Amino acid sequence: MTDEITRKSWMSLLAKAPAASLEKLWVATGLSPDYGWLRAPEIGATMVRARMGGTGAPFNLGEMTVTRCSLQIDGGAVGHGYVQGRDKAKATTAALVDALMQGEMAQSLQAAVIEPLMAEMTAAKTDRAAKAAATKVDFFTMARGED
Repeated sequence: MTDEITRKSWMSLLAKAPAASLEKLWVATGLSPDYGWLRAPEIGATMVRARMGGTGAPFNLGEMTVTRCSLQIDGGAVGHGYVQGRDKAKATTAALVDALMQGEMAQSLQAAVIEPLMAEMTAAKTDRAAKAAATKVDFFTMARGED
């Protein structure tokens, strides 16, 4: 990937990535920065809102469990981790990657963690789409001769 990724994009990717994949890529970097907690990992719930058809009036769909944390690495960068579910380790790893992506490690972390995660998730999305397309039924109307 040649374009510089935005913080919004990598935060979204880290939140959606499978925990095992994120952990494997993080361990492979060999990084272990010193950090202090601004907000230790905590589990809570958030209300999920939706719209019918994507354009209708918003309504409360239900609650979802989330884990969040905030930390500050030596050097001053602050990282946040928000992930679905009850995974404190994933939230911590996401926060560490977020903090390091804001500094001089951004290029190497993008190549070592962000791009492989993006490729894995794109491949999974393509695979799901191919499986769904295999079940597609095309309906057509034949002329019955009544006209």
